[in-house]
Amino acid sequence: MATERLPRRAGAAALSLLALAGCSMAPAYRPPAIATPAAYKEVPGWTSATPQDAAPRGDWWAAFDDPVLNDLEQRAAQASPTLAAALARYDAARATARASASDLFPEIDASGQAGRQRVSANRPLSSGSAAAYDNYVVGASLDYEIDLWGRVRNSVTAARADAAASAGDLASARLSLQAAVADAYARLRGLDTEADLLRRSVEAFTRAYDLTATRHDGGIASGVDVNRARTVLANARAQISAVANERAATEHEIAALVGAVASDFAIAPRIQQPGTLAVPASAPSTLLQRRPDIAAAERRMFGANARIGVARAAWFPSLSLGLAGGWQTTGPSLLSAPSSFWGLGPLSAVATLFDGGRRAAEVKLSRAQYDEASAGYRDTVLAAFRQVEDALAATRHLATQAIEQRDAATAAQRTSDLALTRYHDGAADYLEVVTAQTEALDSERALIAVETIRMRAGIALVKALGGAPTA
Repeated sequence: MATERLPRRAGAAALSLLALAGCSMAPAYRPPAIATPAAYKEVPGWTSATPQDAAPRGDWWAAFDDPVLNDLEQRAAQASPTLAAALARYDAARATARASASDLFPEIDASGQAGRQRVSANRPLSSGSAAAYDNYVVGASLDYEIDLWGRVRNSVTAARADAAASAGDLASARLSLQAAVADAYARLRGLDTEADLLRRSVEAFTRAYDLTATRHDGGIASGVDVNRARTVLANARAQISAVANERAATEHEIAALVGAVASDFAIAPRIQQPGTLAVPASAPSTLLQRRPDIAAAERRMFGANARIGVARAAWFPSLSLGLAGGWQTTGPSLLSAPSSFWGLGPLSAVATLFDGGRRAAEVKLSRAQYDEASAGYRDTVLAAFRQVEDALAATRHLATQAIEQRDAATAAQRTSDLALTRYHDGAADYLEVVTAQTEALDSERALIAVETIRMRAGIALVKALGGAPTA
């Protein structure tokens, strides 16, 4: 009967340990409640949102239908050092999570030993004769920490949360890189258009200067008119150089983004109308939840909550179990039954009685880190709302500004043409021509700037929404 009770007692003890192992010192996880607006201020309509941080972003830049931009985005995805660094950090976080998860399982070691030794005849309790013998040992051992208070499980949870946060960081880095390439490309094409405008203006100003010089030679125009024409022409030529310098810097910026050496990288100039991205009015409510930086901030907060449980578990004793077994012999019959040995234990418990306040400080530290992560999460969400509102406001107001600026540029060009005609007919002085030409050039450059900013605002909106709008 006694022998029957032992397995029962052992089973009951095992069940008790398993029940205790289900304990966790981590607080119940509750993400902070953040008040969300019923609608965006800068766009009418709102649709109930569901988290979509794992949804695919797609090749959103393809909406511009620009083969050069498509190629740059692909090159950036393959060769950007910034993206490579983010990927390496993600791989490191995943490896750390796998290393932490290994603590959930027992550690098993195998060992083998072979030797020959001689014992003295004068040893205590000897028979008075020396002896020599061989010794062969083959065995294995098992060590396992019984996770009574959830220290190991919470550590694994925190490491996995860090890996998930790193995945969000990787997605955020990829989206930021895509937006940076598209933004720099938009500025580059805007500069190409501006440079073309300046070249055409120089040609027109050259003709006006030649006309003024001819009239001066004929005694019709004064030297003041000639100098005014020369000033306008020289300023336009100087602006060409300034735009060329800015374009070169932008081209070098794109080279760095796509992982190319600036000396070996070039983009052929091309005149094109800047494109815009059409974002559905109902998209922000859905796509805001897809932002990878918000997902990363939430996972960091979750991991910080689990680490509170790790710090709390240090107040309780740790329990570990050892198991060893194998074969030992002095002769050739190593694997025979009489040569076997085994040992259960030790079952050890270690409890810290005094640590000078270290554990209490670590609990406070973990709570403070959770509070920091919680505040960071809230800050990230608020910043996301602000960025979306900014981008929506920019796309709406810039559309109106572009219409008005186009009208202004058209009117200024008509004024310039009329002023030159009046000067040619002797009905106006050259100051009127210079003023009209300058205003026409400034209006055209302002229109190019507005159209470029519109394209950049669309890119900023896609980035703020966490990716490409989906139907």
